[in-house]
Amino acid sequence: MEVKTILVSQPQPESDKSPYYGLSKAHKVKIDFRSFIHVEEIYAQEFRKDRVALEEFDSVIFTSRNAVDHYFRMCKDMRVPIRDSVKYFCVSEAIGFYLQKYVIYRKRKIFHGKHTFSDLISVLKKHKDEHFLLPCSDILKQDIPDLLNANELEFTKAVIYKTVCSDLSDLANVNYDMLVFFSPSGIKSLFKNFPDFLQNNTRIAAFGPTTAKAVEDAGLTLNVRAPQPNAPSMSMAIENYLKETKKKK
Repeated sequence: MEVKTILVSQPQPESDKSPYYGLSKAHKVKIDFRSFIHVEEIYAQEFRKDRVALEEFDSVIFTSRNAVDHYFRMCKDMRVPIRDSVKYFCVSEAIGFYLQKYVIYRKRKIFHGKHTFSDLISVLKKHKDEHFLLPCSDILKQDIPDLLNANELEFTKAVIYKTVCSDLSDLANVNYDMLVFFSPSGIKSLFKNFPDFLQNNTRIAAFGPTTAKAVEDAGLTLNVRAPQPNAPSMSMAIENYLKETKKKK
Protein backbone atom coordinates (compact mmCIF):
# COMPACT_ATOMS: atom_id res chain seq x y z
CA MET A 1 0.00 0.00 0.00
CA GLU A 2 1.17 3.49 -0.83
CA VAL A 3 2.27 5.78 2.01
CA LYS A 4 0.40 9.09 1.92
CA THR A 5 0.56 10.18 5.59
CA ILE A 6 3.46 10.00 8.07
CA LEU A 7 3.60 10.87 11.76
CA VAL A 8 7.09 11.63 13.10
CA SER A 9 7.27 11.25 16.89
CA GLN A 10 9.40 14.36 17.37
CA PRO A 11 8.71 18.09 17.73
CA GLN A 12 8.07 20.20 14.63
CA PRO A 13 11.47 21.17 13.14
CA GLU A 14 12.40 24.77 13.84
CA SER A 15 14.14 25.20 10.49
CA ASP A 16 12.27 25.23 7.19
CA LYS A 17 15.34 23.49 5.76
CA SER A 18 14.45 20.22 7.47
CA PRO A 19 14.82 17.29 5.03
CA TYR A 20 11.31 16.15 5.99
CA TYR A 21 9.82 19.15 4.20
CA GLY A 22 11.71 18.30 1.03
CA LEU A 23 10.61 14.68 1.41
CA SER A 24 6.98 15.76 1.76
CA LYS A 25 7.13 17.93 -1.35
CA ALA A 26 9.06 15.48 -3.53
CA HIS A 27 6.85 12.48 -2.77
CA LYS A 28 3.57 14.29 -2.11
CA VAL A 29 3.11 12.85 1.36
CA LYS A 30 1.63 14.60 4.37
CA ILE A 31 4.10 14.63 7.27
CA ASP A 32 2.99 15.63 10.77
CA PHE A 33 5.13 15.96 13.90
CA ARG A 34 4.16 15.14 17.46
CA SER A 35 6.34 14.36 20.47
CA PHE A 36 5.37 11.05 22.03
CA ILE A 37 7.51 11.84 25.07
CA HIS A 38 8.53 14.97 26.95
CA VAL A 39 10.92 15.98 29.68
CA GLU A 40 9.95 17.03 33.20
CA GLU A 41 12.23 18.41 35.90
CA ILE A 42 13.24 16.54 39.02
CA TYR A 43 12.99 18.85 42.01
CA ALA A 44 15.93 19.57 44.30
CA GLN A 45 14.23 17.86 47.26
CA GLU A 46 14.04 14.59 45.32
CA PHE A 47 17.53 14.99 43.85
CA ARG A 48 19.09 15.36 47.31
CA LYS A 49 18.12 11.75 48.05
CA ASP A 50 20.80 10.63 45.56
CA ARG A 51 23.49 12.38 47.63
CA VAL A 52 25.30 13.77 44.58
CA ALA A 53 27.12 17.01 45.48
CA LEU A 54 27.22 19.05 42.26
CA GLU A 55 29.76 21.48 43.69
CA GLU A 56 32.35 18.70 44.07
CA PHE A 57 32.75 18.15 40.33
CA ASP A 58 35.14 20.17 38.16
CA SER A 59 34.33 18.29 34.94
CA VAL A 60 30.81 17.90 33.52
CA ILE A 61 29.69 15.85 30.50
CA PHE A 62 26.70 17.09 28.47
CA THR A 63 24.91 14.81 26.00
CA SER A 64 22.02 17.15 25.14
CA ARG A 65 20.61 20.65 25.54
CA ASN A 66 18.11 19.24 28.02
CA ALA A 67 21.02 18.10 30.18
CA VAL A 68 22.53 21.60 30.00
CA ASP A 69 19.29 23.35 30.95
CA HIS A 70 18.49 21.04 33.84
CA TYR A 71 22.03 21.00 35.21
CA PHE A 72 22.11 24.78 35.56
CA ARG A 73 18.53 24.80 36.86
CA MET A 74 19.50 22.30 39.54
CA CYS A 75 22.58 24.33 40.45
CA LYS A 76 20.37 27.37 40.89
CA ASP A 77 17.76 25.48 42.92
CA MET A 78 20.45 24.02 45.21
CA ARG A 79 22.35 27.30 45.39
CA VAL A 80 25.48 25.82 43.87
CA PRO A 81 27.72 28.60 42.49
CA ILE A 82 28.83 28.35 38.84
CA ARG A 83 32.61 28.32 39.11
CA ASP A 84 34.87 29.54 36.29
CA SER A 85 37.18 26.58 36.87
CA VAL A 86 34.63 23.95 35.77
CA LYS A 87 35.38 22.18 32.48
CA TYR A 88 32.51 21.13 30.21
CA PHE A 89 32.65 18.21 27.77
CA CYS A 90 29.92 18.21 25.10
CA VAL A 91 28.90 15.53 22.61
CA SER A 92 28.73 18.11 19.80
CA GLU A 93 29.95 21.61 19.03
CA ALA A 94 26.32 22.79 18.89
CA ILE A 95 25.83 21.82 22.55
CA GLY A 96 29.10 23.57 23.36
CA PHE A 97 27.85 26.80 21.83
CA TYR A 98 24.53 26.38 23.63
CA LEU A 99 26.44 26.65 26.90
CA GLN A 100 26.84 30.36 26.19
CA LYS A 101 23.33 30.70 27.56
CA TYR A 102 24.83 30.05 31.01
CA VAL A 103 28.59 30.60 30.91
CA ILE A 104 31.16 32.67 29.03
CA TYR A 105 32.44 30.56 26.14
CA ARG A 106 36.13 29.79 26.57
CA LYS A 107 37.61 27.14 24.31
CA ARG A 108 40.05 26.04 27.01
CA LYS A 109 37.13 25.10 29.29
CA ILE A 110 34.60 23.81 26.78
CA PHE A 111 35.51 20.67 24.84
CA HIS A 112 33.41 18.80 22.32
CA GLY A 113 33.28 15.73 20.12
CA LYS A 114 32.03 15.56 16.56
CA HIS A 115 28.52 14.18 16.92
CA THR A 116 28.26 10.90 18.84
CA PHE A 117 29.26 9.96 22.38
CA SER A 118 31.92 7.58 21.06
CA ASP A 119 33.51 10.59 19.31
CA LEU A 120 33.76 12.34 22.69
CA ILE A 121 35.63 9.46 24.37
CA SER A 122 38.97 10.41 22.80
CA VAL A 123 38.55 13.92 24.24
CA LEU A 124 37.64 12.60 27.69
CA LYS A 125 40.66 10.27 27.71
CA LYS A 126 42.94 13.31 27.52
CA HIS A 127 41.52 14.21 30.95
CA LYS A 128 41.48 10.66 32.32
CA ASP A 129 42.42 11.76 35.85
CA GLU A 130 39.17 13.71 36.19
CA HIS A 131 36.06 12.49 38.01
CA PHE A 132 33.29 13.40 35.58
CA LEU A 133 29.71 14.35 36.41
CA LEU A 134 27.14 13.04 33.91
CA PRO A 135 23.83 14.96 34.19
CA CYS A 136 21.13 12.84 32.56
CA SER A 137 17.50 11.76 32.53
CA ASP A 138 16.12 8.69 34.25
CA ILE A 139 16.40 6.98 30.86
CA LEU A 140 20.05 6.90 29.81
CA LYS A 141 21.31 4.98 26.79
CA GLN A 142 23.30 2.07 28.17
CA ASP A 143 26.11 2.52 25.67
CA ILE A 144 27.11 5.78 27.41
CA PRO A 145 28.07 4.29 30.81
CA ASP A 146 29.39 1.21 28.98
CA LEU A 147 31.81 3.34 26.94
CA LEU A 148 32.93 5.29 30.01
CA ASN A 149 33.54 2.09 31.97
CA ALA A 150 35.30 0.37 29.06
CA ASN A 151 37.73 3.28 28.86
CA GLU A 152 38.25 3.33 32.63
CA LEU A 153 36.88 6.85 33.03
CA GLU A 154 35.55 7.66 36.49
CA PHE A 155 32.09 9.23 36.46
CA THR A 156 28.97 9.79 38.54
CA LYS A 157 25.47 9.95 37.13
CA ALA A 158 23.23 12.81 38.21
CA VAL A 159 19.60 12.11 37.31
CA ILE A 160 18.21 15.66 37.16
CA TYR A 161 15.24 15.27 34.81
CA LYS A 162 12.89 12.55 33.69
CA THR A 163 11.37 11.40 30.42
CA VAL A 164 7.62 10.79 30.53
CA CYS A 165 4.94 9.72 28.06
CA SER A 166 2.95 12.54 26.47
CA ASP A 167 -0.86 12.58 26.31
CA LEU A 168 -1.82 11.54 22.76
CA SER A 169 -5.54 11.07 23.36
CA ASP A 170 -6.40 13.60 20.64
CA LEU A 171 -4.90 11.19 18.07
CA ALA A 172 -7.28 8.37 19.00
CA ASN A 173 -9.28 8.63 15.79
CA VAL A 174 -6.44 9.73 13.52
CA ASN A 175 -4.72 7.12 11.35
CA TYR A 176 -1.34 7.38 9.62
CA ASP A 177 0.22 5.14 7.00
CA MET A 178 3.58 5.34 8.78
CA LEU A 179 4.73 6.01 12.35
CA VAL A 180 8.34 7.06 12.93
CA PHE A 181 10.13 6.38 16.24
CA PHE A 182 13.50 7.44 17.62
CA SER A 183 13.61 5.79 21.05
CA PRO A 184 12.14 2.87 22.99
CA SER A 185 10.30 5.49 25.06
CA GLY A 186 8.28 6.40 21.99
CA ILE A 187 7.07 2.81 21.63
CA LYS A 188 6.24 2.75 25.35
CA SER A 189 4.20 5.94 24.92
CA LEU A 190 2.32 4.48 21.95
CA PHE A 191 1.06 1.54 23.98
CA LYS A 192 0.45 3.57 27.13
CA ASN A 193 -1.84 5.86 25.15
CA PHE A 194 -3.31 3.12 22.96
CA PRO A 195 -3.09 -0.25 24.77
CA ASP A 196 -5.14 -1.95 22.06
CA PHE A 197 -3.04 -0.61 19.17
CA LEU A 198 -2.99 -2.94 16.17
CA GLN A 199 -0.49 -2.32 13.41
CA ASN A 200 -2.58 -3.67 10.52
CA ASN A 201 -1.29 -1.79 7.44
CA THR A 202 0.60 0.89 9.36
CA ARG A 203 4.28 0.94 8.49
CA ILE A 204 6.76 1.40 11.36
CA ALA A 205 10.10 3.21 11.03
CA ALA A 206 12.74 3.13 13.76
CA PHE A 207 16.05 4.92 14.25
CA GLY A 208 18.80 3.06 16.07
CA PRO A 209 19.17 -0.55 17.20
CA THR A 210 17.55 -0.10 20.63
CA THR A 211 14.46 1.46 19.05
CA ALA A 212 14.30 -1.32 16.46
CA LYS A 213 14.49 -3.91 19.24
CA ALA A 214 11.68 -2.15 21.13
CA VAL A 215 9.52 -2.29 18.00
CA GLU A 216 10.11 -6.01 17.59
CA ASP A 217 9.72 -6.74 21.33
CA ALA A 218 6.31 -5.07 21.13
CA GLY A 219 5.28 -7.56 18.47
CA LEU A 220 5.29 -4.99 15.68
CA THR A 221 6.71 -5.36 12.17
CA LEU A 222 9.61 -3.03 11.44
CA ASN A 223 9.38 -1.73 7.88
CA VAL A 224 12.00 1.03 7.82
CA ARG A 225 15.29 0.81 9.69
CA ALA A 226 17.85 3.60 10.07
CA PRO A 227 20.68 4.30 9.98
CA GLN A 228 21.80 2.18 7.04
CA PRO A 229 24.94 2.43 4.87
CA ASN A 230 22.87 3.97 2.07
CA ALA A 231 20.65 5.96 4.45
CA PRO A 232 22.42 7.47 7.49
CA SER A 233 19.39 9.59 8.39
CA MET A 234 15.76 8.67 9.00
CA SER A 235 14.50 10.97 6.24
CA MET A 236 16.76 9.22 3.72
CA ALA A 237 15.63 5.78 4.90
CA ILE A 238 11.98 6.79 4.51
CA GLU A 239 12.66 8.22 1.06
CA ASN A 240 14.28 4.94 -0.03
CA TYR A 241 11.25 3.06 1.25
CA LEU A 242 8.86 5.36 -0.62
CA LYS A 243 10.83 4.86 -3.86
CA GLU A 244 10.81 1.07 -3.46
CA THR A 245 7.07 1.10 -2.75
CA LYS A 246 6.38 3.06 -5.92
CA LYS A 247 8.47 0.63 -7.98
CA LYS A 248 6.26 -2.25 -6.83
CA LYS A 249 3.04 -0.55 -7.95
